[in-house]
Amino acid sequence: MDLATFNQFLGAAVNSGASDIHFKAGVTPAVRVNGELRPVRVPALRPEDTMAIARHILTAARWQGDAQKLQEVDTSYPLENVGRFRASVFRQMGHLAVIMRAIPANVPTFDQLGLPAVVKKIAEEDRGLILVTGVTGSGKTSTLAAFVNHMNQTTRRHILTIEDPVEYIHQDNFARVTQREIGPDTHRFASAQRSALRQDPDVILVGEMRDLETIDIALKAAETGHLVLSTAHTIDASRTIGRIVGAYPSDAQPGVRNRLSETLKATMSQRLLPRADGRGRVVAAEILINTLSVQECIRDADRISEIKDLLEKGHDVYGTQSFDQHLSWLLQQGAVTMEAATEAATNSADFERAVALG
Repeated sequence: MDLATFNQFLGAAVNSGASDIHFKAGVTPAVRVNGELRPVRVPALRPEDTMAIARHILTAARWQGDAQKLQEVDTSYPLENVGRFRASVFRQMGHLAVIMRAIPANVPTFDQLGLPAVVKKIAEEDRGLILVTGVTGSGKTSTLAAFVNHMNQTTRRHILTIEDPVEYIHQDNFARVTQREIGPDTHRFASAQRSALRQDPDVILVGEMRDLETIDIALKAAETGHLVLSTAHTIDASRTIGRIVGAYPSDAQPGVRNRLSETLKATMSQRLLPRADGRGRVVAAEILINTLSVQECIRDADRISEIKDLLEKGHDVYGTQSFDQHLSWLLQQGAVTMEAATEAATNSADFERAVALG
């Protein structure tokens, strides 16, 4: 596949609403639209086609290695008048394959993403730790980009991002935005985080809390007066807290619970559901604000299960909400079907019973 044909294919995929594009030798390309993976009616790709696609991406990324020996690499691919793509080039069954995630050209706003109004208040925190969580493909990157965009439009801060790879491109507005990519700009998240503390940041965005070293540096940055944004592959607030604490040795965990209770400002866990009208997907979000009651639960491992009730009870006062509360609201608005809401609920039987009782 030559470069012009490849770029035309990407443009057509984005115009059709594709979020992801799959290229694998021996089968036709496939695109994910509204969460469903669909084959494209074109001839099956040959190994030389996927090799050519990989070379187009790696050349644009100025990758210096030998594609014949490549096993996996993550990078980005810009396409003028279309947008950017996060690209994973990897080997399967001896041949190169590529999966690309479409990143829109325009940085999204909270309103465009349909996020609850309280996220704007969260984005105005001066210091501490804010986490956006969810499974792969749940829109975490777009939500983080909206956080940076809001700060860029409203504050005079230095926002430093560490990403793998850089996806949304932020132009300086009121803020100064510095974006560093793993690979071309720095070797590792941890080393980039340590350097960040010497680069006069007000806000540090770390693409993912991947390991103990990354987590610990992020906590220290939040403790020393910075606002730290990051993501985790967890499905709700309780599991997010458990993941962070569980990264430490058991004898250090009580101290980490105390540190986290003091530095955590909020978590936003999200899931994407198909819209009832079939036009795209909608975000369902659990929002945790770290109130005094939540802090007590974070410190005491036996009280973590109480967090869901605190979220529901704090909705009117703090703007917190559980997944099921947001799902109920989306259902009332006609944004999602009962089937989709029930499938996404924390406990399907409890959700159906609550809806039936009004």
